[in-house]
Amino acid sequence: MLPALLLPPTLLLALLAPALAGDVQFGGGCNPDHQKLQEGTFQFQTDCDAMTFCAANSTCAHRGCRQDEFPFGYPKTAKLPDRCPKGEFCPDEQDLCQPILPVGSPCQFNRDDECEGPPNFKELEDTTGFGLNVNGSVCLNNICMWANITLGQPCTVQNTAFTAYGPDGEFVDIVSRGNCRVGLYCDAQTQLCVQNKDVGEQCDADKECTTYNCLASGVCGVRADVPREVGKWVYVVVGICLFGGMVGTLVGLYFVHRKDRDQEREKRMQYWREQNAFRQNIMQMQDTARNSIMDFTPGASPRSTLYGRDQMQSEDSQAPMLHQASKSSALRYYVSDDGSQIDDRSDEDLMMRRREPQAHQGERF
Repeated sequence: MLPALLLPPTLLLALLAPALAGDVQFGGGCNPDHQKLQEGTFQFQTDCDAMTFCAANSTCAHRGCRQDEFPFGYPKTAKLPDRCPKGEFCPDEQDLCQPILPVGSPCQFNRDDECEGPPNFKELEDTTGFGLNVNGSVCLNNICMWANITLGQPCTVQNTAFTAYGPDGEFVDIVSRGNCRVGLYCDAQTQLCVQNKDVGEQCDADKECTTYNCLASGVCGVRADVPREVGKWVYVVVGICLFGGMVGTLVGLYFVHRKDRDQEREKRMQYWREQNAFRQNIMQMQDTARNSIMDFTPGASPRSTLYGRDQMQSEDSQAPMLHQASKSSALRYYVSDDGSQIDDRSDEDLMMRRREPQAHQGERF
């Protein structure tokens, strides 16, 4: 309900009107006295829905004709009533087709199509698309007339105040119509037909301009339905801007991703340095442990080990740290039966002699 509170009161009333009046379906009760033109929009209003009309017996009956090619309010599967043939018209009630009305007859508001056209209707009919008349006839002040008044002759004028809506809210839009020939307008002050004004001339109302468009600056402008054309240089500038924008976007993305790549590369280099330092620390710890073992081993010599200082791998080597050609031990000799040492090492090495077995009580292994 909050958006509805922000609407202008007149527009809110116009939106709620179809729900309050115009919802009675076929066979329901209605009041013919409620049929009227809605204030502000002058739209025909009745108690019945879009597919029915209020009959004389005060009940809603199916409509017998339609005004528009695609009428509002009908479902897709509904059968539409026929349009009226030539020489007849469908009134606002849309109950049934009626014969067109002669000049001077009462007509419904702005229903120029209800009036009979003059014999020279081809000369008087409006071909501008502004809706000045229908076949040279016009309904002014609910009376059928012919739009055949010439320049300087007395004319009839009808001024209607419609409610319009814009960005700043609702405002009044006055539409003035007359029975002058096409190319003339009926001046409301003098009640005489006056020649229309060309683009750029001073004006006070839309009807004074041949384009039917009086600008807020007080001059006649071009037709409101004329497409605006721009110079070829505008297309060139727009194309250059689009191309430059795409190139700029690609260049910007390149630098952004390059910065990210540099950051990731620096992270990987830092990780490699940490791992390399860790590997060097492990190798140093192994070297230190090896030297310590040789210092505390009796008769051990640096030459008796596979990993001598001359055979140490370089710190950049990728070979396994404990890889060796053949498995060896510090005791590379054996003892003969007579107790002599069989080895090529010096006398400082430890000599092992066979120990004679001693008799023990019981069998042991």
